Amino acid sequence: MRERAMSAALFVPPLIVVLFLGGYWIAGLILVAAGLGALEALRLVRLAGYPVLVGLGVVIALAVVVDASVPVDLTGSAAILVAVAVILAAVGAFARLDPREGLATWMGTVFGGVYVGMLAFVVRLGNAAPDLPASAPLSPYLDGQRAWVLVLVLTVWAYDTGAYLIGKTFGVRFGEATGLTKFLTHLSPSKTYAGLFGGLAATTIVLGLGLWAVGAPAWQALIVGPLVGLAAQAGDLAESMLKRAAGSKDSSHLIPGHGGILDRIDSFLFAAPVLTLYVLTFLT
Repeated sequence: MRERAMSAALFVPPLIVVLFLGGYWIAGLILVAAGLGALEALRLVRLAGYPVLVGLGVVIALAVVVDASVPVDLTGSAAILVAVAVILAAVGAFARLDPREGLATWMGTVFGGVYVGMLAFVVRLGNAAPDLPASAPLSPYLDGQRAWVLVLVLTVWAYDTGAYLIGKTFGVRFGEATGLTKFLTHLSPSKTYAGLFGGLAATTIVLGLGLWAVGAPAWQALIVGPLVGLAAQAGDLAESMLKRAAGSKDSSHLIPGHGGILDRIDSFLFAAPVLTLYVLTFLT
């Protein structure tokens, strides 16, 4: 716990500074996180028994983030990038003498790059975010981009924190009272239903406050909050599945007490697209 606290004290302040600077600072941070995360993800894919083209996989992830950061709206650009990635990975895999190894290389490279490339939705959320109304409590301090990215970060953190605290405190008693103890233990042995419900409640409350702060209907958090929370949990479990397959406890040892970059961004990979879809569908 001491290592985790020290790492949080080291990394959180720069993150907050970048969030408040906004613009290309956010895109730059996401670009760095995507590059490091892709390296870790591709390493795990390789440890799981799938050969990969590491350099190409990292380039795919970075290209998706750069595409999301460009202010010019190119219709279908993300789909085009994925198509190009599939083609290049296939061509790169042609050099494998065993076609089965070539197929595994093709699949592993595309997966690793596109999987971590979904972090680009953090940037897309900021770019798609509407301007804050003058009545919004955050409007004197932040524009739409920075405010919505901040809402995303706090919402995902709320799920992680709520799930940990409630699960740790009430997991056993809740299980004894309801018969609902742990779930998906083959992926993560510590996930409890109490933690799940606690995380969803925390996500809904924090997102409701966030929607109010940006001038959006706070009641919509009753619907969107659980969806974002479930997506955050799914992102965590997806990375757990990858680590289990690779026989690795953490994605790396880059951050003492926290594991690697992928361990820190896994929930955002699934939660960011959900919140972005909400903004694009109901608020723009």
